[in-house]
This record gives sequence, structure tokens and C-alpha cells, in this order.
Amino acid sequence: MSSLQSTAKVKTGQLWNKSKDDLLKTLGELKSELGQLRIQKIAASGTKLNKIHDLRKSIARVLTVVNLKQRQQLRLFYKNKKNVPLDLRPKQTRAIRRRLSPEEKAKTLEKTKKRATHFPQRKYAVKVR
Repeated sequence: MSSLQSTAKVKTGQLWNKSKDDLLKTLGELKSELGQLRIQKIAASGTKLNKIHDLRKSIARVLTVVNLKQRQQLRLFYKNKKNVPLDLRPKQTRAIRRRLSPEEKAKTLEKTKKRATHFPQRKYAVKVR
């Protein structure tokens, strides 16, 4: 990748189609170019600030795509597993996370079942005058 081509802002849409190796290669190139620009900035006074800003944002975009792709793969890996890592679970609220699951709600204790069968709810008919 030539220096003229890489100094242009990286488009996120193009990054999604790349493989992880390509993304990491792009990331390395951007970081090395950023290092060179920082050295040039020290040598010659302040003309490179916009390029440095664009490069930093491009690096952030590449890293974001890499991380999102990795999380996507992890979600697929844990899809039908019993336990899922905390950061992949839905956030919701603390109260909702602590609530009983529908299966747990439906369960009744053995003692409760016996009480219901031995002492059923009595039904009374009220006579209307």
C-alpha cells in the first residue's frame, strides 16, 4: 500500500469485507505511518496535524471492525451453549437479570403439590334471594 493511498481516510464499509489478516496488516501500516508523521512533526513545525488526526481515526475504525468481528464470532460460538460470558449477555437492568426464568417460575415444591392435592380449594355456592 503506497503512502498516498493510505493517508486517505479509511472507509469502514470497505473494512467489513476484509479478512482478519488483511485488517491487521492495514492496522500495522497505519500505525507505522503515524509514527513517521509524528517524527516529521517534531522535525518540521506543525503542518502534519490534520494527517495525524485522520490516521488516528482510521486506526480506531480498523480496531473497531476487528473487535466487532471478533465479538460476532464469539456470539456464534456461544450461541447454543449453557453459559455465556458476561460481556456477551444482554445488559438490561439488574432487576431483570436477577428475575427467575420462566422454567424456574413454573416449578413447584413437592410440599406445595401435596398440599394442593390433599387440601384443594373449597368451592362455595352463594344463594341469591
